[in-house]
Amino acid sequence: MKNELEYLSKRVADRKLSRRDFMGRASALGVSAAAASTMLSSAALAAGPKKGGTMKLGMMGGESTNTLDPAPAATQVPGMNLRLYGDQMVDVAADGSVEMRLAESVESTPDAKTWHFKVRQGVEFHNGKTVTSEDFLRTVERHANEDSKSGALGVLQGIKDMRAEGDTFTVEMENPTADLPYLMADWHLVVQPDGGFDNPNAGIGTGPYTIEVDEPGVRHAFKKNPNYWDDTRGHVDEVELLVINDNTARMSALQSGQVHMVNGVDPKVASLLNRAPNLEVRNVAGRAHYVFVMHGNTAPFDNKDLRLALKYAINREELVEKVLRGFGSVGNDMPINAAYPFFDDSFEQRMYDPEKAAEHYKASGHDGSPIVLHVSDAAFAGAVDAAQLFQQSAAAAGIPLEIKREPSDGYWSEVWNAKPFCASYWSGRPVQDQMYTTAYHSQADWNDTRFNNAEFDDLLIKARGELDPAKRKEMYSRMGHLVRDESGLIAPMFNDFVDGVSKQVVGYEDDPNGFLMYSWAPIKCWLDA
Repeated sequence: MKNELEYLSKRVADRKLSRRDFMGRASALGVSAAAASTMLSSAALAAGPKKGGTMKLGMMGGESTNTLDPAPAATQVPGMNLRLYGDQMVDVAADGSVEMRLAESVESTPDAKTWHFKVRQGVEFHNGKTVTSEDFLRTVERHANEDSKSGALGVLQGIKDMRAEGDTFTVEMENPTADLPYLMADWHLVVQPDGGFDNPNAGIGTGPYTIEVDEPGVRHAFKKNPNYWDDTRGHVDEVELLVINDNTARMSALQSGQVHMVNGVDPKVASLLNRAPNLEVRNVAGRAHYVFVMHGNTAPFDNKDLRLALKYAINREELVEKVLRGFGSVGNDMPINAAYPFFDDSFEQRMYDPEKAAEHYKASGHDGSPIVLHVSDAAFAGAVDAAQLFQQSAAAAGIPLEIKREPSDGYWSEVWNAKPFCASYWSGRPVQDQMYTTAYHSQADWNDTRFNNAEFDDLLIKARGELDPAKRKEMYSRMGHLVRDESGLIAPMFNDFVDGVSKQVVGYEDDPNGFLMYSWAPIKCWLDA
């Protein structure tokens, strides 16, 4: 029987037998649907990538205010758009290594102050223009400009000089920066013609797909770029992204076959979804964390005792149990966990302590008026449930928390980084320098807690150039304590990335850097039928 099924599965992979016929014959032989599907997937993977077809994704994280400009991209749909139409100089692979993309090599001087990025030859933008070192330079110049409001602004601090010479883009840093390639892998730094100065919203890059339909908050459609430089990617002819922020509707779209993949599977339905014979739930632990953020420069959150009261008033274990349901772990009010190379595991775990919360609340002198927490499930799957649990645990400490539910559309433009207390999420970054620089440096555009600490900023710069691992770890440990105890960050849990994938999709590999293979899924995967 085994030999017969292997023969039949190979015929399906070679498109000489339909999937339906295979499943029928497997059933007649007494093989379960799940086992038959697994055999088909293995055969399709062994046969190698198949070209053609349209891959459809149902995604949360899209809004009507989204643009194709890489600079302000903050959520999953804009991030996926960037992957489809663009490339960066370098990227970060699933194993955490730096991967060469439009730069074919990266070299530095021994002091890690001067870095050279050599341009890959023969790569063209969608408009036919050849990529040059000047495009590298102009791209970084635009994102390093405060007027761009780029999410990469923070990681580009400390540049002393930049220049384009021949096929090489050179960056000179004011201080040694050992992790500069990781900083340049920031996903906002999509290389555009002339850096995007002329029209950053044009959607012109060097990526595997060109954009055909751009309906922010609704739908984005892409067509294969026939001149793409990397023949190991971009297997399907077309990719369609459907913005489905509602969790129930998104799961229904996957179950009905309307889409091949979804991001942000709600842990409450993950086990049920995984029982479907034609689907599988893929989850991977990484650096992502669900958070509640307070603006530390805005009353009443400019009071340290009030911030600490709220940090002690949240029951982290309860949130992990009831919201994540096993798809994550307890956080400790800092954005760093054991997935980072210089993680300090000696930190005392902050626990739910209603008595201590009440003490800090009383010391804050707060007038007893409701403390408003803005929230939407657009922030993360289960955010409203998490806020309600937070409200209950805070009430036990005598802290009046009021939940204000916000619309999904516009949450990331009108609430996050705008309202003084809200739910949010971070996917994490490959290295501590990038995570801290992006969200906690005093000048970072995405400093969503308004953290402004001179000691922290100083340590951030010093740690970049510290080549002694022990000393660097010590610096990052101190920075972790400052964020944990002084900032407006409440980080109760680290979440797994949980995606739903049809078994028609072949080549899916877990990537701890983000949802849907760090947004590479429609580019690296293919369809077996």
